[in-house]
Amino acid sequence: MADWNPALYTRFEDERTRPAAELLARVPLEAPRLVYDLGCGPGNSTALITARFPEAEVIGLDTSPAMLERARSRLPGLAFARADAATWIPEQAPDLIYANAVLQWLPDHPVLLPRLLGLLAPGGVLAVQMPDNLAEPSHRLMREVAGAGPWAIGDPAVAGRLGRMLEPAGYYDLLAPLAAEVDVWRTAYHHPMTDAAAIVEWVRATGLRPFLDPLDPEDTAGFLAAYTTAIDAAYPPRSNGGRLLAFPRVFIVARRAD
Repeated sequence: MADWNPALYTRFEDERTRPAAELLARVPLEAPRLVYDLGCGPGNSTALITARFPEAEVIGLDTSPAMLERARSRLPGLAFARADAATWIPEQAPDLIYANAVLQWLPDHPVLLPRLLGLLAPGGVLAVQMPDNLAEPSHRLMREVAGAGPWAIGDPAVAGRLGRMLEPAGYYDLLAPLAAEVDVWRTAYHHPMTDAAAIVEWVRATGLRPFLDPLDPEDTAGFLAAYTTAIDAAYPPRSNGGRLLAFPRVFIVARRAD
């Protein structure tokens, strides 16, 4: 895929940061020494971590040069590096691996999450938040529009990340035998949006990227027009004229045994 667009991503920064804050609030650590923020993006989640753990060494990792550049400009006193969470191995075992809205992009979770848990220092914590919205109209309609138009995007099931995530109980069963304790929950946020176009702008920064990146400008415009029409019908106006975007997310906090 093309590189991420930090400016587009941060248009809804408050809404995107809320689950990051709620994940961090459930981390059962008092004074971690070394923390990695996997998929740190533009640094919004990294800023939360440094505010809660000011004495910790916090390192942000991402695959996107554009996101890393934005994060460095936001938090110039911290270290940021390019790394892929699927293969990353830290030089020193961290006390906290924090992965907000990144692991949903990676395959093979039954291997990936135990691997990350095993990288922790004894008593360390793996904290994960992942959007779980592939069955929502916002993402179902991406696949439907992709299959109905002339756009050549390959397999829409692959582009939509179908089949990658487990049910919350599946993550519990996966990690419970390996961890001292596991906390798993699922929350559906309902974000007020001004109109259908605002919903499209939200997902253009994330879920729509695999669908739009392969398209030329003409097909991109056609796809977005068809998708916006479908979104307008799927998210009707509320009592004040705005729309509500339902956005389910899965949270996992697992602590490695001492």
